[in-house]
Amino acid sequence: QVQLVESGGGLVQAGGSLRLSCAASGRTFSRLTMGWFRQAPGKDREFVAGISWIGATTYSADSVKGRFTISRDNAENTVYLQMNSLKPEDTAVYYCAAGVTPIIYQKEREYNYWGQGTQVTVSS
Repeated sequence: QVQLVESGGGLVQAGGSLRLSCAASGRTFSRLTMGWFRQAPGKDREFVAGISWIGATTYSADSVKGRFTISRDNAENTVYLQMNSLKPEDTAVYYCAAGVTPIIYQKEREYNYWGQGTQVTVSS
């Protein structure tokens, strides 16, 4: 079992930055593929970014490429999402997810564990 706790959400103006954190416990963190997803009101949850076991490989959705960066610190059992140049359309609940296979998937069903989510609101 893996527990995931997100933090770092909040209200920010368009063009601003936030860094989300997700602390993991309960399983060897370095053997988890980590991902960030988001869900805006009235929309399906969507993939934002993913990172491989040791951070050698990352993948981001086209909508956030060049603005968001995913990283991880295996010594701290934490994955981060640095979000720059935020736009109102980035407003959503952001979820951290962990998968036990060494592949970065974009589909929710490939992730085994989920956090409770953290709200990000970008004002125009």
